[in-house]
Amino acid sequence: MNRNQILSIVAILLLVGLFFFKSIYNKVPYISNSGYIQGTTYHITYQTKKDYQYQIDSILHQFDLSLSTYVPNSIISRINKSDTAVLIDSFFTTFFNVSMEISAQTNGAFDITVAPLVNAWGFGFTNKSDIDSLLIDSLMKFVGYKKVKLEDAKIIKEFPEIMLDGNAIAQGQSVDVIADFFNKLNINNYLIDIGGELRSKGINPEGNIWRIGIDQPIENSDEYNRQLQAVIDVSNKALATSGNYRKFYIKDGIKYAHTIDPKSGYPVIHNLLSATVVTNKCIYADAYATAFMVMGVEKSKQFLDKYKSIDAYLIYTDSTGNYKTYITNGLKELIEKP
Repeated sequence: MNRNQILSIVAILLLVGLFFFKSIYNKVPYISNSGYIQGTTYHITYQTKKDYQYQIDSILHQFDLSLSTYVPNSIISRINKSDTAVLIDSFFTTFFNVSMEISAQTNGAFDITVAPLVNAWGFGFTNKSDIDSLLIDSLMKFVGYKKVKLEDAKIIKEFPEIMLDGNAIAQGQSVDVIADFFNKLNINNYLIDIGGELRSKGINPEGNIWRIGIDQPIENSDEYNRQLQAVIDVSNKALATSGNYRKFYIKDGIKYAHTIDPKSGYPVIHNLLSATVVTNKCIYADAYATAFMVMGVEKSKQFLDKYKSIDAYLIYTDSTGNYKTYITNGLKELIEKP
């Protein structure tokens, strides 16, 4: 048997193997679940013969009982009320430890103690206050990630008025929790989307890598009224986007964005419109995206240059108001036009 005959047989065997793989693959369906949680919607697609929506809803409900500020008796709500009897669980422990890690990395640009300020500006879980510099100055006493610590399954606060806000990290964490659930079940192909924070693994129902869209930062856009800036082919990664183009209000002709700078006490004002972060875990992607919105374009670039394992897609405006983008090297080959 000559070399060409051997190569022909190998090619035939590869084609037969590919056909066999696709036949087996196509026998296992993809299931899609949707629901409402954490004040937003979730959309989850995964390949398995069993529908796990009941278990997914149960896990997300338990997660809310730990970290939702909109659940009056959740762990975080009780801590915000200075309930000294409350003991934290594993969800809260992860939330707190990762928050402290990222706060230290970003020099306080990310800070879960920003809750009093977020509430005062009307973007939190209490009614908006009448804002003036005296109020902001008084609230700043209760802001600072170094003013809280974890000891023996309890949160110790420097002042009882300190409150925690998990909205910039908990949603991403909940995505990881569902991903961990799937991984334990050996589900190898899935896309988890909770409130726009995402994590994917494997391939989609068409047999391709999952394609995830990045929205153009258009004011008042939502999941039903959106235009894509770019599309990323990504698998086995997590993605989160933060921006000031959806959550804001205008008073006396001034636009107030929902991202509050923990160091100044005021909404951020700069030319960074949105930050999309790609990492291995969504809890980190969610938090870094928020931190970049506080830091602005130049400081975010410096941070990304230091931490090479983090990839990001930043959309900002130049001095003439035109859209500009900054893309880390790890994403450049994965970005497509929509």
